[in-house]
Amino acid sequence: MTSLFQILMLLLGVVRTVIIIHFIMSWLISFGVLNMRQPIVAQIWDGLNRLLEPLYGPIRRILPQMGGLDLSPVVALLGIYALQIILTNNAALFY
Repeated sequence: MTSLFQILMLLLGVVRTVIIIHFIMSWLISFGVLNMRQPIVAQIWDGLNRLLEPLYGPIRRILPQMGGLDLSPVVALLGIYALQIILTNNAALFY
């Protein structure tokens, strides 16, 4: 059962990292540092959007419209941190 706990923590860490990469990349695209006309940037951006939309979609439906400001990555990160805290505090159940 210890391995199950470690796998869950690893998956949450990977999802957290992908969300942070998506967040940083969105800012770089907004400020014109990354050009969406470059094929590799467009492919990475499209892949990240397709990967994270199932996570962001339900959060976006719950959150009110903020006029162009998307807070769904922040809410998703908070949810992941909460899950990690819950799993860590209940780690004894996995042994």
